[in-house]
Amino acid sequence: MFDDLRDLYQEIILDHGRKPRNFRRLEDADLSARGDNPLCGDRMDLWLKMTPDGRIADAAFQGRGCAISMASASLMTETVKGKSAEQAKALGARFRELAMTGACPDCGDLAEEMERLQPLAGVHEFPSRVKCATLAWHTLNAALEGNKEASSE
Repeated sequence: MFDDLRDLYQEIILDHGRKPRNFRRLEDADLSARGDNPLCGDRMDLWLKMTPDGRIADAAFQGRGCAISMASASLMTETVKGKSAEQAKALGARFRELAMTGACPDCGDLAEEMERLQPLAGVHEFPSRVKCATLAWHTLNAALEGNKEASSE
């Protein structure tokens, strides 16, 4: 059973890495940021379109990087749509915990969203890959806070 789950998670990562969702420029974006992982060369631009009440109406990215970095950005853009800036930041903090430890002990009201991100939990076994998985989330935080650049360092 465990091997089947691991295979499924690997297939999800490979699928999102090869065919990332929301991989496009968002021309009418309200917020944007550029993310850089100087350790391995992953780079991305992230754009967010916000609703008048402060929710993420659309999220898109473009960039280059490893399958983990691209899959993480793809899953992130799918998961944050409809979330308020505060919810997206909270989701990012929980995801970083998941990436670093492999678990989300305090998922609470974001448990459903964290389940969608679970395929990336395995990166905790490879510390050098944690920065690949969290780059998109650092970039999201930068955009939401009005910063133009983010780094996974």
